[in-house]
Amino acid sequence: MLFSAPLAPLRLLAIPALLTLAACNDQPGPPPMQANVGVVTVQAQQLAMNQSLPGRTVAYMTSDVRPQVSGIIQKRLFTEGQDVKAGQVLYQIDPATAQAAYDNANGTLQQAQAAVLSAKPKAERYANLARLDAVSQQDLDDANATLRQNQAAVVAAQAALQTARINLDYTRITAPISGRISASTYTPGALVTASQTTALTTIQQLDPIYVDVTQSSSELLALRKQLASGALASLHGKVPVQIQLEDGSLYTQKGTLEFVGTAVDTSTGNVTLRALVPNPDKLLLPGMYVHAVLPVAVNNAAMLVPQGAVSRNTKGEATVKLVGADHKVIDRVVQTGDAIKDQWVISAGLKAGDQLVVEGGSKAQPGQTVATHPAATDTPAQANSASAVAGQQS
Repeated sequence: MLFSAPLAPLRLLAIPALLTLAACNDQPGPPPMQANVGVVTVQAQQLAMNQSLPGRTVAYMTSDVRPQVSGIIQKRLFTEGQDVKAGQVLYQIDPATAQAAYDNANGTLQQAQAAVLSAKPKAERYANLARLDAVSQQDLDDANATLRQNQAAVVAAQAALQTARINLDYTRITAPISGRISASTYTPGALVTASQTTALTTIQQLDPIYVDVTQSSSELLALRKQLASGALASLHGKVPVQIQLEDGSLYTQKGTLEFVGTAVDTSTGNVTLRALVPNPDKLLLPGMYVHAVLPVAVNNAAMLVPQGAVSRNTKGEATVKLVGADHKVIDRVVQTGDAIKDQWVISAGLKAGDQLVVEGGSKAQPGQTVATHPAATDTPAQANSASAVAGQQS
C-alpha cells in the first residue's frame, strides 16, 4: 500500500504518449513513384526483301590447251599461275618434221605452176592454129585438157601447202583465250600427240566471274504467291547481286543476275540462277563457296522494332509492351519475322501509331499507369535503308 500512490501519476503520463503514437500511425504515407518509360511510335515503312542463296563461283571462260600436231616439246614459254593473253605462245614443239612437210608441199606447188606455164602457151597456140585448120580438133582438145590438169594440180598443191603451213604453225601452241593459266602437265622433252585427251594446261578467265546459286522450287513458289497476292511488290530492271564471302564479309564489287533456270532439277528440287560479278583483283577464284544476296521484292508496310523491346512469355510467344491512350501498359503478343541487324520485322500484332516501350519496360507491369518520354534510340522509321533476308540456306 505504501508504493501504490506514486504509480498512479505514471499511468496518467503514459496515456497521452500512447494517444500521440496512434495519431501518427493514422496519417497516410508518401504516394508511390510512377514508372517512367521510353517509347517510340511504330511506323509502317518500305523494306526491300532480300534472299541469300548459297552457290559456287565459276570461271567466265575455261579452255583446255591441247596439241594439234605430234612432236617433242622443246620449250615452255609461260609462267605457271600468271595471266596470259590470247595468241601468246605457250609451248614450242620441235618443228623439224612440219617444216620438211611444208618445204615439200612448196616444191610440189612450184612444179605444178611450172607445168601450167608450159601448157598454157601451147593451148593458146593450138587454138589459133585450129581457127586456120592447121591442127586437128583432137590436138586442140588434148592441149586444153593438159592445161586444165596442170591448173588443177596447182590448186591441189596450194591446198597441200596451206595444210603444211597450218601444221607448222601448230608447233607453236598459243593461248586460245586470255586469262590465268594453271600448272603445266608436261615438261620440255615430253612427247605429245595430236588431239590427246590430257590437256597440257588450262586457262580460265576470271574477270568477270560467274556465281551459280540454287533456289528451292518451294521458296520460288512462295515468293510468287506473295507477289500475286500483293503482299510484296516486285522489283523492276536488272537485279543487282551482293556477294557474301565464306568469312561472312561482303565482296566490294556488285554483280547482276544474268540467268534464271527454266526447269527444276528433279534430283534436288532446285532452280539454278547465275550472276555475273566483276573480279578485277582476282579475289574470287573458281569453286569458292559464297552466298549471293538478291533483292527479290519490296514490303511496302513493314513494321520494324528494336530486338530489345521483344521478350518471350511462359508459352514462348513473342511479346511487346505498349502504352495505351490512358497511359496504361499493355502486354501484346506479336509474330516476329526476319532479323534486320538489331531489329525484328513484325509480321502481326502491331499497327502504325502504337506506342512501343523500348526503355524501362522491366519496371512497368501490364495495367500500370506510366509516364512516357521519347526513347533515345533509333526508331523503326529510321531503318528505311535496311533490307530483310527472305530466306537463307547453308
